[in-house]
Amino acid sequence: MTIETFQRQLPHGITLSCRAAGERGKPVLMFLHGFPEAAFVWDELLEHFGARGYRAVAPNLRGFEKSSQPEEVQQYRAKHILQDIVTLIGIEGQPLECLIAHDWGGAIAWNIANQRPEVTKRLMIVNSPHPGTFLRELQRSPKQQAASAYMNFLIRDDAAALLREGDYRRLFGFFKEHGGEWLTESVKQQYREVWDASLQGGLNYYRASPLRPGREGDPAAGAVTLPREMLTVNIPTFVLWAMRDDALCPELVDGLEEYIPRLTVERVPDATHWIVHERPRFVADRLATFLANS
Repeated sequence: MTIETFQRQLPHGITLSCRAAGERGKPVLMFLHGFPEAAFVWDELLEHFGARGYRAVAPNLRGFEKSSQPEEVQQYRAKHILQDIVTLIGIEGQPLECLIAHDWGGAIAWNIANQRPEVTKRLMIVNSPHPGTFLRELQRSPKQQAASAYMNFLIRDDAAALLREGDYRRLFGFFKEHGGEWLTESVKQQYREVWDASLQGGLNYYRASPLRPGREGDPAAGAVTLPREMLTVNIPTFVLWAMRDDALCPELVDGLEEYIPRLTVERVPDATHWIVHERPRFVADRLATFLANS
């Protein structure tokens, strides 16, 4: 099955570059990517579910690839990204059968499930921390504080220039340090094309969020409080968590049931943060099971 690509202009002035498979009018699955990635990372799952009676859609988030890239950092706050995706869901076919998200995409998906639960019947999260447990660990856990220290590099004014050095040596090195066997030359070229077009947009997500370790003169997460009503999720939720994630500690899964009454968690011991690349068929199988049983 071929991947369809298109630009979706939203009524509030943002355009999202999208990838999709499957016929329009079929039940919709939507996939949200993270940093430093793009919608293409979901291609195998789009093809898999597009061939099985679904309309599978993966947008490039605001700031990534050929989607709109506002210059102002405040335009990357969660409320704006949420508006983009909720609007896109309305156009593609609300309610979704499932919203599936990884990394920064998950940060948006958790917010959507909390604030706009009517737009999706289910939520599947792949290695993206719930804001309640992430804030807890950033405030209390030296282990997670150390694991997230890279965030304070990514908010530097010169971060994009430094990441571009040596043919994106730091970014490709980051993949390889945390697995990376899937990083073929053709996949590397896909990343180069995305980063050539849009690296600063992805970095602006970190600059717009206080959920990062504190440092001298910047309390960051240490100054944040989140009311409980912003943390509850009342739709069926499946969290698939690769346990060899060096940036997101396993303790982030602990205590999720406090916020999510209809929760299923599966811990995967032999996978890293890049499980979508390492084991796409496994991820597809777990999603299919979740769709069938919830």
